[in-house]
Amino acid sequence: MKVIFLKDVKGKGKKGETKNVADGYAHNFLIKQGLAVEATAGNLKGLDAQKKKEQKIAEQELEDAKILKEKLEKITVELKAKSGTGGRLFGSITSKQISEQLNKTFKIKIDKRKMELDDAIRTLGVTKVPVKLHSEVTATLNVHVKEES
Repeated sequence: MKVIFLKDVKGKGKKGETKNVADGYAHNFLIKQGLAVEATAGNLKGLDAQKKKEQKIAEQELEDAKILKEKLEKITVELKAKSGTGGRLFGSITSKQISEQLNKTFKIKIDKRKMELDDAIRTLGVTKVPVKLHSEVTATLNVHVKEES
């Protein structure tokens, strides 16, 4: 019997796949558990429509990420911190602080976990911080740390 998998089933198939399985297995387990549906013409058309919809959504997310990348690369986030001699900071600037300042100043919300800051910023000056916006899009955000007076 040919079925369309609605969810991933370990060792059998992934979501959206169409495969031939034993009739009993299909009726008594896959369909009963809601893991698959019978591969009828109507269900196949529905699957195609769903795949096209998901593809459009993915394309839109990629486009949005590219637009946000252009915005981020034009701006500079300015933060103030106390520093000692030689431009070393007392403490450090974290991705959370950068994210909060970006939201407060420019109204752009970016999760701190998307900022690929290897280590916290511990010196004055401009630092380039890579921001992962999408699996294919990475922006570079300028963070300017000034001395607090």
